[in-house]
Amino acid sequence: QNLPFIENMEKRVQGATKLLDGSLERCFVVGLEHRDAKVIYNCLRAYAAIDNTSSAEELFRTTVVSPLIQKIVPQNYAKAVSGVSSDDLEDDYEQIMQCVEKDCKFILEISSSANSGLHIFDFLANSILKEVHSAIMKGKPGACSPGKPKDFLRNYKASLKFLDFLEGYCPSKSAITKFRSEPAYTDFMRLWHVSVYFSLRFQEIAGGLDGALTATISPVGVNENQMKQKTLLLKQSIKLLESLQSCWSDDVLVFSHSDKFLRLSLQLISRYTTWLSSGLAARNASDGSTSSPADSEWALSVPVEDFIYVMHDVNAVIGELSESGDFVGRVNQLLASCPIEVLTLVKQSILQAVEPLKELLPSIMDVMIGVIVKRSNEDLKHLKGITATYRMTNKLPVRHSPYVSGILHPLKVFLEGDRVHYLSEDDKTKLRRGSTDKITATYYDMVSEVVNVARKTESSLQRLRQGQQKRIGGSTDASDNIISDTDKICMQLFLDIQEYARNLRTLGIDAREIESYRSLWQCVAPKDKQDSIQF
Repeated sequence: QNLPFIENMEKRVQGATKLLDGSLERCFVVGLEHRDAKVIYNCLRAYAAIDNTSSAEELFRTTVVSPLIQKIVPQNYAKAVSGVSSDDLEDDYEQIMQCVEKDCKFILEISSSANSGLHIFDFLANSILKEVHSAIMKGKPGACSPGKPKDFLRNYKASLKFLDFLEGYCPSKSAITKFRSEPAYTDFMRLWHVSVYFSLRFQEIAGGLDGALTATISPVGVNENQMKQKTLLLKQSIKLLESLQSCWSDDVLVFSHSDKFLRLSLQLISRYTTWLSSGLAARNASDGSTSSPADSEWALSVPVEDFIYVMHDVNAVIGELSESGDFVGRVNQLLASCPIEVLTLVKQSILQAVEPLKELLPSIMDVMIGVIVKRSNEDLKHLKGITATYRMTNKLPVRHSPYVSGILHPLKVFLEGDRVHYLSEDDKTKLRRGSTDKITATYYDMVSEVVNVARKTESSLQRLRQGQQKRIGGSTDASDNIISDTDKICMQLFLDIQEYARNLRTLGIDAREIESYRSLWQCVAPKDKQDSIQF
């Protein structure tokens, strides 16, 4: 009510409070300077009694902590940027921790002593950490800049180590929780823009892989020993594994953002898979003339032999990212502190990301087989010349046609190339079998067409001859003993497919195991030999 009595009492109370604060401050400072545990204890009890813990924490910061920190972290930033001091904090933290152990431990022990009632003080956060924060901002603001990712991460990890050191002075878990909930702790953590750091790393790592994938594929030089160790051959594959390893390397990974680095790893695998898939789809297209995305240009511009490198690398990448591979083991090792359920999910996510890559293996094989078959078809086209050779002539087949030796030549050349050793024995077998199956199927289609056309033509000619003979009253018996053109064509084709079967055998392929060869045999073999394939 603004009564004179109350106003007079307020002034007296304020004066008494100021006098008490001043006396308590002087007493506390003297106690700190002389390390007088009894004086410090009584002063802290007094501060707690008047609910003014912040004044005690601030006095300790300015009296004891600040002079120590200023000797370690330069306060003149102009000197720091001129080269007198770097933005590195590791050595600074080491010195600070030594000072805390030597010059601050006494008050931490006093305030945390059992049944003292002084647990309400937090000198760790409001005195030590607060002063360190202030010193970094004034003396080394560049230390917290994510613009220099390597320096940032080194300083960030050093800061976390420093916080762990401070938490070591907390007598209980509840004290640690209280320490982490202090505004000083929160403000200190806000110095470190880890999300920005991750964004920069994301651009660096993902951009690096994208840059490699837009380049033309080319193998790097490797020796025989490296090849046996499943060393990657293409720079795109090498860049993928380098990028994945970078995500989980000690100088890149931030454990608190490991979920984001896992997501980035899965995206890198997906990006590599999409690049391969687009190229294979374009290469497997009918003629490659349709417009294709940029990702597919590499596949349209390289010789088919380069797909041996692709097959080798995809198998190697799958092996590296498998459950028994080094990558999964490395990730699980780094995340060992996580619950087993989390580790299981992480492993499953990586293995699932590799599945689409495994599904591309048949397509890679199809590219190689497709080109080999296409080259073989050029020789198979000469088969149609057999019709002209034996039509309306008395010539009889005596040996196989010249074209037969060229049918499997593209496959032999491919298998004898200097790159084929990069294929596994299993892949070589698939390549041989897949190529010969398709070549034989095409062979059968062409032989079937030639034989059918020959039979239709001969049937038409025979009807014409019979019509002419009827008109002139002649006999048709004389023509029955003559070998027809169709028979001669089939005889020649029979010789050809026998030689073709022998050529298949040189490649380790039994013609009798190829379904289309059995159909081929049935098409041209004499009636007395159709039941058993012999060559």
